[in-house]
Amino acid sequence: MAASYVIALLALLSSSVLATKYNDNEKIVMYVNKVGPYFNPHETYHYYSLPVCRPEKIEHKSLSLGEVLDGDRMAVSLYEILFKKDEERKTLCKVVLKEADVQQLRSAIEDLYYFEFAIDQLPLRGFIGRLEEGSFLPHHHEVYLWVHLHFNIEYNGDQIIAVNVSTKEHQPVKMDEDIHGSINVTFTYSVKWFKTDLPYEQRAKRLSDNRFFPKTLEIHWLSIINSMVLVFLLIGFVVIILTRVLKNDFARYNMDDEELDDLDQDDNGWKTIHTDVFRFPRYKSLFCSILGVGAQFLALATGILLMALCGLFNVHKHGSMNTASVILYAFTSWIAGYVSSRMYKRMNGENWVWNVNLTTCLFGAPFFVIWSVENTVAWAYHSTQALPATTIILLGAMWIFGGYPLTVLGGIFGKNFAGGFDAPCRTKNIPRELPEVPWYRSAFAHMLIGGFLPFSAISVELYYIFATVWGREQYTLYGVLFVVFGILISVTMCVSIALTYFQLSTEDYRWWWRSIFSAGSTGASSYSTRSSTTSNART
Repeated sequence: MAASYVIALLALLSSSVLATKYNDNEKIVMYVNKVGPYFNPHETYHYYSLPVCRPEKIEHKSLSLGEVLDGDRMAVSLYEILFKKDEERKTLCKVVLKEADVQQLRSAIEDLYYFEFAIDQLPLRGFIGRLEEGSFLPHHHEVYLWVHLHFNIEYNGDQIIAVNVSTKEHQPVKMDEDIHGSINVTFTYSVKWFKTDLPYEQRAKRLSDNRFFPKTLEIHWLSIINSMVLVFLLIGFVVIILTRVLKNDFARYNMDDEELDDLDQDDNGWKTIHTDVFRFPRYKSLFCSILGVGAQFLALATGILLMALCGLFNVHKHGSMNTASVILYAFTSWIAGYVSSRMYKRMNGENWVWNVNLTTCLFGAPFFVIWSVENTVAWAYHSTQALPATTIILLGAMWIFGGYPLTVLGGIFGKNFAGGFDAPCRTKNIPRELPEVPWYRSAFAHMLIGGFLPFSAISVELYYIFATVWGREQYTLYGVLFVVFGILISVTMCVSIALTYFQLSTEDYRWWWRSIFSAGSTGASSYSTRSSTTSNART
């Protein structure tokens, strides 16, 4: 019942708005949104932060949670656009640009600032100016400001189908660096209406054709095939080789004592530590909390991918996915509490209240600290990426009244339904002494191998994901991403099983924490890829 309600709510939040119908000569509201460097999508400012035409009283549009998280700050513009009525070089306003205003515009144009408007929920994007650079000696560096915008709007009956903006065939205003005093600039615009037969339901396709940002990524079959081959090899290694080895070991245990004497072999490897292999790890509460949060994020990632495959997200607007991610994170908190508390209880943990609190803060507390620093920096620079106070209160309320209670509820159920730890053998009171192992069987070597193999299977796809997050690519290959997600889980599972067996074969029974760090070290490789992708995008 609750799951159906959440799915319906997410579908409602991610669906497009109802079609708006207009009468002839009816005024259409155009909203100005934000400006920012083209190659840095995470640095955006309000459009009216520039010295441009603005109303005396700025009227903002109410936005959804996802739009606010995406940095949108829409306000009513001064453009007067009437349905099906063409306009030719209509004056928007006259602005007196002081010396400081000219320098601000020059800096913005040199950083390739683009603007984003919206008409009938359709985005319009264009550059605010043009930068011309020439030879080295003498160096040619000129900055121009576009003062005229030409809007092309397509309609079908009484509905708007597509919009775009252009600045061609109109002379810009030169922004000289040595301007002293002030200059007068007149901003103008034109509107041209075109009739089309494209139905309203297919206007998203037209929006994909009129791309301002780079083209959507294409499927890269070679990397997928390479990853699939790696998966098959690893699964074959684990299933065939390890199964044969364990089968021989178990067959040896089923022999009679006389048959064992005839073999004249001593126990070695993992068979000698069977009384220590299920010894509980240190810091049980932290260990169980990591398991719980990992299970929650596994469910969260799977849910988002399934929703994306069902087409519940608008690929041209990140707001719908932001909203779904926040709601799903709060709703899946009960999974973290249940898994953590259940495992902690099975490990004979007593302070389950502390375990639940640690579970709910394990990800939320570090995330809040990092976000607070970033949000403070964005607020100091007046960026639209800084969340307003109302949004912060809303997100805090969702965690206080949603995420945290669900974590506690899941912890209560996990504690009550947890049975005893049914180990197949008894654990001795005194732990066995650990032998020395060569460097290639150390924890560092296992972490290196355990992180490299899964990373090599997803490295190509991971690069495109980070290029989408930190750059201007538009990722729409959710089917491929779901396959790669399955590859990542399969490879990590196989590597963890293999490395755990190798560790136990060296008579090292401390496999609990090693299994987490060996598989989790993939994140360190992913972080290095993120850093290189971020630097390339900013460059």
